[in-house]
Amino acid sequence: MKAAETVLRRDGLAGLTLRAVAREAGVSHAAPTHHFGDLSGLLSELAAIGFQRFGAAMQAAVAAAPPAEKGLASARAYVAYAEANPGMYSLMFRNERLDYTRPTLHAAAAASFKGLARAVGAGHEGQIADGKLSLDEAGRIVHAWSLVHGYTMLLLDGRLTDMLRRAPDGTTPEALLQAMLMATRSPQHG
Repeated sequence: MKAAETVLRRDGLAGLTLRAVAREAGVSHAAPTHHFGDLSGLLSELAAIGFQRFGAAMQAAVAAAPPAEKGLASARAYVAYAEANPGMYSLMFRNERLDYTRPTLHAAAAASFKGLARAVGAGHEGQIADGKLSLDEAGRIVHAWSLVHGYTMLLLDGRLTDMLRRAPDGTTPEALLQAMLMATRSPQHG
């Protein structure tokens, strides 16, 4: 898995092949196939590691934040993880070749979702239960996730460069994130 992470960081998702991982790990070309089955298996196991780390980063940020700032702390951790690990983030959220029936990926993605639901619940002074969601709960989760994920994708794709240039001098991506999230809370925005 370390070899796969190295290849992903160095060569991007397009360069992440079973042969490249075998070469990086110094094993036979057949070894990854024997262990993971196919490229989808390798990608799924690697994405599971990404979701575990992603969830842990958000959980740590939320745990350290005062109650009124838990939602913002989660959003910051979400963006920070993506900025620090753009290849892994891309694998986790942009790859249709993942097999969510694999137990490790399914469990890691589910735990990450629970963390998001907890952060959204904490931001609205309530808990969101595991399992079935009310329409209101589902709407709040999708709202928060859409905002932060969309912002993250724009940031990673370099699409916020002009906006940051137009903002007051010294505006950081984190400050812009906070301003965006605060704008959604104002009475004029619902």
